[in-house]
Amino acid sequence: MNVIAHGGAGGAAERPEQRQSVLEQAVTAGERATTPVDAVIETVKRLESSPRFNAGVGGAIQSDGVVRTDAGVMRSDREVGAVCSMSGVEHASEAARVVMEETPHVLLAGEHAVALADAFDITTDSDLRSEQATDDWADLDGPASNAITDQLAFVRDQFDGTDTVGAVATDGDRIATCTATGGRWCALAGRVGDVPQVGSGFYCTHAGGASATGEGEEIVRVTLARRAVDHLELGREPQDAAELAIEELEDLTGGRAGIIVMAPDGSVGRAFNTEMMQTSATDD
Repeated sequence: MNVIAHGGAGGAAERPEQRQSVLEQAVTAGERATTPVDAVIETVKRLESSPRFNAGVGGAIQSDGVVRTDAGVMRSDREVGAVCSMSGVEHASEAARVVMEETPHVLLAGEHAVALADAFDITTDSDLRSEQATDDWADLDGPASNAITDQLAFVRDQFDGTDTVGAVATDGDRIATCTATGGRWCALAGRVGDVPQVGSGFYCTHAGGASATGEGEEIVRVTLARRAVDHLELGREPQDAAELAIEELEDLTGGRAGIIVMAPDGSVGRAFNTEMMQTSATDD
């Protein structure tokens, strides 16, 4: 199995060597899987369980003090599932797979997505606040009240962050991709970014798959993941597809992002216009 994963595009990370080690272990776990979907889920789950990444237990805190997770998964036959705005769900990637495989839907949100996850024995009562996020939140002067206008005023001053995690895998025929996130720091409660939106945070066809990371609002405006896969469908190599997609995002929005891309033969591409984006792949 060929696998590539990213740990998010953004500023310089603390202890990058430890983050890289987790990425490499995650890819190794994915490489041992029997299908591309199993591979991307196994890879992403390990990143969701590490507080060093903005997903699962490392998620960002929203304006009401709650961490909410999102994820999307897609196969090259265009089967797809996504979840968003879930509190207490460490492995949003697993919940997205349930939507894809067990429901006639594409996207489920909020408490109903949590209920579905619980029905399929996915843990839904995890404490998703990392020690670092808890400390950073405690240092802030929070919203003046729970009123939406007060929370919005707080968000305008504090909203930040770009990180996400994701993976793409192929067995030489089938392809799958998965992206998961804990959102952006101090977003308005209930905010949903690019990650669970098909074609924005993730996308996959017979030509290849892509997983995006970065400023979600800007990624959505250009449907970044689909843009990269479109380049594959035009016959471009994965590295060219990744670079062109990021160049187009920057030209159109001025946004910051990163992307990983994989073709059916296992060749990969990666590009970003942020300070850093750590990745790992089976061919590294």
